[in-house]
Formats: sequence, C-alpha cells, structure tokens
Amino acid sequence: MKKKRLIPVLLLKNGFLVQSKSFKRYQNLGNPVTSVKRLSEWAADELIYIDISREDVYDMRRDDLGHYNRDNILDIIDDVSRDCHMPVTIGGRIRSLRDMAFRLSKGADKVSINTKALEDPGFIEEAAKEFGSQCVIVSMDAKSVDGAHRIMSDGGRQMTGYSPAEWATIAEEKGAGEILINSIDRDGRKNGYDIDLVSQVVDAVDIPVIALGGVGEWEHFSEVLEKTDVDAVAAANIFHYSDQSVYLAKKYLYEKGHLVRQPDLLLEEVNSRR
Repeated sequence: MKKKRLIPVLLLKNGFLVQSKSFKRYQNLGNPVTSVKRLSEWAADELIYIDISREDVYDMRRDDLGHYNRDNILDIIDDVSRDCHMPVTIGGRIRSLRDMAFRLSKGADKVSINTKALEDPGFIEEAAKEFGSQCVIVSMDAKSVDGAHRIMSDGGRQMTGYSPAEWATIAEEKGAGEILINSIDRDGRKNGYDIDLVSQVVDAVDIPVIALGGVGEWEHFSEVLEKTDVDAVAAANIFHYSDQSVYLAKKYLYEKGHLVRQPDLLLEEVNSRR
C-alpha cells in the first residue's frame, strides 16, 4: 500500500531562508543550505524548496560564515542538490519551460509552478509534455474570502475567480502530476491545517495532493491524515526549532499507526547513501 509522505518546506527570500507568517511577515533564518543537510539527515521523505523572492537579488550580506554567498538561484539550487539526499522539488519564479529546464538540470527532481499556471493554464500542459507529469507540481495558495475559499496568485496578492476544486480539476486535466495546496490564512499560525480546504481539493482530483499551512504540533499531521485522503503532509516553520524534528514527527505518526515509512529504517537508508 502506498505510504504517506512527510515533507519539510524551506522558503528562500533574497538569499536567506525565512520563516513566513500569513505571506506577509518573514523572519530571517540564515544560510540557504544548512537546513537542507540537516533535514536530509533526519530522514524526510522529500523536500520542497520555494524561492519567494520578489526581486532577482540573492545576497546573505555575510562572507565570514564559511559558506559560499551565492548571488543567483541556480547556484543556490546547485548547493541544495549537493547536500540533499532525498527527492527535491524546486518552486518559485517559474515563468517559462527554460526556467524549469535549468532547475531540473541543477538537480531538482520536480518543479512546482503557481502564478504562471494561473496566467496561462496551457503552460501546465506544455510542461507536462516537455518534462513529464511526474515533474510538474501545481502549487495552489488559497484564502478565505467572504466565507468561501478562493485561489490567489502572485504570492497571495491577487484573487482569481477559481475555487480550489475548480482550479485543481483544471490543473489535473492539463497534466499536473501533483497538487500542493497551501492555506494563506493558516500560514505560520500554528493552529492546524484547514481541513475543509484540503478536503475540497482531495475530493476533486485523483492525482496526489500535498497539504501545507498551519502545523504547530505533531497532532496536526495526524488530524489531516485521519480526516482527508491526502497523499502527503508538508510543513515549514515547525521543523526549524527542535533537534531531529522530522524524525520525531515521523516517529509520532508511525507509532499512531499512520501508513508512513518506518523512521528508523529510513534513517538507515539515508546513512547508507552518505
């Protein structure tokens, strides 16, 4: 039976990793690669790495930390791929097939697309034909507006006319291999996934759905796995501040009886690849 995946998410903004709250406030967490190595050693199933920079500027403004200070996203992806011992999805600022090709050539296993797909749904089809559906994740940001969920574009700034179910259905028809659904309202709030939102998407499509947004404790992973048929659970902030956080989350889910890979076996597999 297919295992459920546990996926940490890292957000890159102008060369730094950041912690996000409501898509508006960002706390600097520092080096863009250190956390990749740490999460990889803690037996995560996959990694999602999203560039949320608004400008084409990458600069840690520090050259004294013993790390390269990269000035472009492709060099950063190079560094990420080198330290990442698990499948990695790269997202953010994807505007063309060329952007996707560069990221895949630098070691990405999949690429997530968001605003470009909303502007031109045919781009999903082009990407799927060029690289295969297994490489294409459509990332969806949703917000509650007047009591109903609406899909937002441009980093949560622009409201579209799509409901989550409508846009998920279109993305699947165009060839998306997976959907990442994120709640803007829950981002960084630590009050759990928006179960209703996740259910709307899961019930609308047959392709795998990854839930994101709102995790503040391990129980929130368990809740969404119990109440929806989501394929993977993702989170960002919760993995940053405790030692072996991914391993402990996986262990919690395994001991609760969820269909996840046994964390100790996964650690052995990771160590054998190092």
